[in-house]
Parts: sequence; C-alpha cells; structure tokens
Amino acid sequence: MSRVGLKTLEIPEGVEINQDNNTITVKGPKGELTRTFHKDMTVKIEDNVLSVERPSDHKEHRALHGTTRSLIANMVEGVSKGYEKSLEIIGVGYRAQKQGEKVVINAGYSHPVEVPNREGIEIEVPTNTKLTIKGIDKELVGAVAAKIRAIRPPEPYKGKGIRYQGERVRSKEGKTGK
Repeated sequence: MSRVGLKTLEIPEGVEINQDNNTITVKGPKGELTRTFHKDMTVKIEDNVLSVERPSDHKEHRALHGTTRSLIANMVEGVSKGYEKSLEIIGVGYRAQKQGEKVVINAGYSHPVEVPNREGIEIEVPTNTKLTIKGIDKELVGAVAAKIRAIRPPEPYKGKGIRYQGERVRSKEGKTGK
C-alpha cells in the first residue's frame, strides 16, 4: 500500500488547481505549472483537499500512485513558496560572476565556463563563491544545480570544486612518503 499516495494534500490559499482529463495545471502567486499524468490515476479535488486514487493493486499502479501525489505536491509547493538550491565554490581562483543574463564560472580550466539562463530559473551570485538557483519547478532547479556542480565536482583530496551548500565531502589521505 502506498503510504505517500494515500495522504491527502491540502491546497493552500491563493493556489488554484485545474484538471483537464489527465493534465493538471496549478496556478499560484509565483507562477503556473502544467503536467500530464498517467491516464490510470484519478485525481479528485473536494473542499480544497486533493487526493489521488489508483484503479488496482498492480505493481505499476502502486508505483504511479505515490509518484503522482508527490509530483502534484511539488507543483503546489513550487507555485506557492518556490524552490531554492545553494552552491559553494571552493578553491584558489575559483569564482563565479553574473554577466548580463548568464553566469560565468572560473573553475580552474584554461577558459571560463558560461552557464546560460534558462526560462523559469533565476541564478543569483550573492558573493563570488556562492550561487543560488531559484525557481518554481523542483525538477528544473535540481537539474540546473546538478549541471553547475558537474562543471567541477568536489575532489576528495583537497576538497576543491563546486558543491551543494552543506554537502560533506569525504577526504582521502594523500600519498605517504617512505
């Protein structure tokens, strides 16, 4: 039994959910998100409470049940509060700066790496060693943050690189001399 799928979702004030067959549109103060779900999942909205029901106990339906409910909950939270990921740049000479619409990152390569701005995503550079990615789509915010982190992932010997804020990198011991 899907424990996540069975939970009901209370719709906060200011958020409007429209359903057209298996396409759900969520509008809120921060923006609007639309997503098409599997045709077998049934979404019911009664008295500002949303619930997801499945037709049978097949393995596929059980998997889709919790996933559908979680995706809708993420959409509701995104349009009401928004999502944010923070990255830290650690290393001598490693820095980021905003140039117009794009972010330019110097991460120890022979050339600076340019990260173009994506629609629905806002990248802020509060200091030259910190980045903040904000948006209403949780999946897109995470994907952009992962793409920026992949420019120079933290290495385990000195810890240099780009990491999520609060991420712990296990450091390895270097070579031992005889």
